[in-house]
Amino acid sequence: MTGIRAQQKEKTRRSLINASFRLVTAERSYSNLSLREVAREAGIAPTSFYRHFCDMEELGLTMVDEGGLTLRQLMRQARQRIETGGSVIQTSVETFMEFVEQNPNIFRVLLRERSGTSSAFRAAVSRELRHFSHELTDYIELSTKLNRDEAKIQSEAMVTIVFNAGAEALDLSNEERRALSDRTIMQLRMIAKGAAVLKMTRGITL
Repeated sequence: MTGIRAQQKEKTRRSLINASFRLVTAERSYSNLSLREVAREAGIAPTSFYRHFCDMEELGLTMVDEGGLTLRQLMRQARQRIETGGSVIQTSVETFMEFVEQNPNIFRVLLRERSGTSSAFRAAVSRELRHFSHELTDYIELSTKLNRDEAKIQSEAMVTIVFNAGAEALDLSNEERRALSDRTIMQLRMIAKGAAVLKMTRGITL
């Protein structure tokens, strides 16, 4: 019986998270949602909300964590596919753009709360971006033999470009998004080539 109750509780909790993501649109940010609205979308009584989250802020922070984790898992899978051949930059950008296209509201939450009014949300998004950058730094350091500081700088530049491209992609047509992907791939390749030159000329003032 306890197991059934636990499963039902998790199902309801998941319903609240999914309902919140559905309610976020191009016109509405998470901060504009009300507890009653989310509960109604999830199909539960407003009072039942508090059995799963202390308040709307806790729910929002959970959404940020889940969004960041989902994206990181996709990018890990993209890098693993490279082991069988292909361009890591092209595959990563294409994977990221697919994520934005298929999960626009998840990305909107990450994007908007990055500069939102809640310090807790800003800190949560910054933490997710650091996780994202840290994993990319590990990959760059291992695959290019750059030192840690250089790999970190390259990673941070790439993450900034990709997230800015994702923000732009939200309002584009498929054709425009493909053109944006091509431009982003070229920008990242230029950064990677610059980092390679830096490694070869280390110690030389350019």
